[in-house]
Amino acid sequence: MAADGAFTEQAGLNWRAGRASSSSRAVAEETAIALTFDGSTYAVMMATPADLKDFGVGFSVTEGIVARADEIRSLDLIETDLGIEVRIWLGENRTAALFARRRAIMGPVGCGLCGIESLVQARRAVPRVKKGATFDARDLLEAMRALPPLQDLNRKTRAVHAAAFWQADGGVGPVREDVGRHNALDKLTGALIRHNRSVSNGAVLLTSRISVEMVQKTAMIGAPVIVAVSAPTTLAIKTADEAGITLIAVARDDGYEVFTHPDRIVFAQGMRRHPVETGDGFATA
Repeated sequence: MAADGAFTEQAGLNWRAGRASSSSRAVAEETAIALTFDGSTYAVMMATPADLKDFGVGFSVTEGIVARADEIRSLDLIETDLGIEVRIWLGENRTAALFARRRAIMGPVGCGLCGIESLVQARRAVPRVKKGATFDARDLLEAMRALPPLQDLNRKTRAVHAAAFWQADGGVGPVREDVGRHNALDKLTGALIRHNRSVSNGAVLLTSRISVEMVQKTAMIGAPVIVAVSAPTTLAIKTADEAGITLIAVARDDGYEVFTHPDRIVFAQGMRRHPVETGDGFATA
């Protein structure tokens, strides 16, 4: 088992080319993680049991439970036979706000909005990110190319998502991985906050598709750009446009598609290309 419990080696039987043989494979761990605030369970997520302090801080911020990490009084990890409790205690002001909007959800892998109490919560307003930063189109492409070798757990298991942060002057990092794409992004958020990293001049890199909650979480930390290997949903595009986020998806070795706010991207010869509206988003002319 890995030191952080992220995977175990599982014995099995391999059958290929008509022949059977004994085999062993690294398999990602999946554990019930209960996030409790001031003694009450707020959410139970199925997640990879690694970087859980990052997870607790990141979830607290992206879900709007706290606005800043210093509004968390303490955070402890409690292991039980059934899973792990991320036990968080809040400052007095945040405790009152939490009880005013209490919910309890059960979140299986791939589910980011399970158990919410109203349609209003599903389309919650998000902050608009700051303008100003611009990004070289090729730099973002190189950032996505640099990500796979940094996905340590996925190289072993081929079963987890990654969320990473990139800045032109610092490269790719930190990188966080999880069986759930939302969990990976929450872990990345927590890592950035706990290390006092500024996000206003960087991009969030994702190995998953972009659904609305991935955009909402990114907006909560103020990152101006999302780049993902898979395609977005229509609601993700709409939300990114409203939040002022540049949404880039379908990133491949030879390029990507820009769906919103392409004016933030500097293309060849140092010139911004003018956006041409198409269907659900934007292309570049």
